[in-house]
Amino acid sequence: MSRILRRCHSTLGFVFDIDGVLLKGQNAIPQARETLTTLQTKKVPFILLTNGGGVLESARCDFISQKLQLAQPLLTRQLVQSHTPLRTLSSKHRRVLVVGGPGDRARGVAQEYGFQEVLRPIDLIKANPSIWPFHKYTTHEVDEWGLDPELSRVAVGGTNEPIDSILVFNDPRDMGSDIQIVLDLLNSENGLLGTRRTKSTSVPAVPIIFSNNDLLWATDFKLPRFGQGAFKIMVQALYQQTNNGSPLQSLTLGKPYKVCYDYAHHVLIDYRNSLLSGDFNRPPYMPQLNSSPAKTPFDKVFMVGDNPESDILGGNNYHWDTILVRTGVYKDGDFEQDSKLARPTFGTFDNVRDGVFAALEKYA
Repeated sequence: MSRILRRCHSTLGFVFDIDGVLLKGQNAIPQARETLTTLQTKKVPFILLTNGGGVLESARCDFISQKLQLAQPLLTRQLVQSHTPLRTLSSKHRRVLVVGGPGDRARGVAQEYGFQEVLRPIDLIKANPSIWPFHKYTTHEVDEWGLDPELSRVAVGGTNEPIDSILVFNDPRDMGSDIQIVLDLLNSENGLLGTRRTKSTSVPAVPIIFSNNDLLWATDFKLPRFGQGAFKIMVQALYQQTNNGSPLQSLTLGKPYKVCYDYAHHVLIDYRNSLLSGDFNRPPYMPQLNSSPAKTPFDKVFMVGDNPESDILGGNNYHWDTILVRTGVYKDGDFEQDSKLARPTFGTFDNVRDGVFAALEKYA
C-alpha cells in the first residue's frame, strides 16, 4: 500500500462501471470507498462509465458520493451515463419521445441536454388512454407526470403533431405501454401518432436510438435482472413481425460499443487535464459521436466492470486493459458455461479494491 501511495501518476487511468462494481442496488460495495479515495488522494484520473441512467449526471454523482461517503464528492465531468452522448443530438432532433427511467426524471434530463420538445409515453396515455388499456400508471401518476394534451399535441383525432425520433434513455418502467407506443411510432406515417404506413421496410418511420444494450444488470437481488437490452430484443422482434420479416434499423450506444468508449476516452482525457491544471470550473468537454481522440496521454487505461458482455468485451475491443470483479453480474463458473464470454486481460478479482490495487502495484 505504501508503494501505491508514493508512485501513482497521471499516465494511468481508470474507468469504472457502477452497478455491481461500486454499488449493488441502493447499497455501497464495501471496498469501493477506499478504492476511489485512494485514486482521489493521489490524483489518478478516473471516470465512471455506466449503462445506467434516467437521471441527471449531477444527481447521480451526488447519490454515489453520498452512498460511498466520499470526502471529495464526484464531479459531473467524471460521469458518462449511457444516454450522456445523446446531448450531442439536441440540435438535430427537436420533438422527441424519451422512454425509460424512474418517474418523470428522464424528461428533465432531456430538457437539460437541450431538446426543445420532450414527450414521454405517459403523455400519450394521458391524451389517449386507449392507446394501451393495460397500462400500470395510477391516476395520480398520470395527473402528476403527464403533459396536458394541449401541450403535448398528441391527441389522436385532435391536435396531433409528428414526433421526430425515439430515444430510449433507460430501462422502461411499464414495458407493455412502452412497447406498444414505440411500435406505433416506428410503423407510423412519418411519426404521426394514430397513422399506419403501408410499406414494410427495415427503415422505421422515425429513428430509434437505444442508449445501451445490457441484457442483464446487478441489483441487490441474488440473480441479475433484465435491462434495456431485453426491451430492445422485444422491440426488434415485434418490428420484424409487423414488417414482413424486415429487421429494424436502429442505433445503440453504451458498452460494449466503440462509440461509447470513444466518448468516455475523451471525457477521461478532459478530466486528466482538469486534474493537472486545477481548473474544474470550465464546462465539461462534449465530444461528438464516433469521434476518436487524436492521441492519448495514458500509458494504460483499465476498464473495471462486473459484466463480461459489456464492460469487459467493450474494454478489450477498445484495447484497454480490463479488470473483472465478482461483486455483480459475473459469477465463478460463467466462463465454463459460456466459452464465448470476453475474459479480462488483467484478471478476475473478488472486488474493485483488489483489482485496482493490483494494477497500481504493478504499473504505478
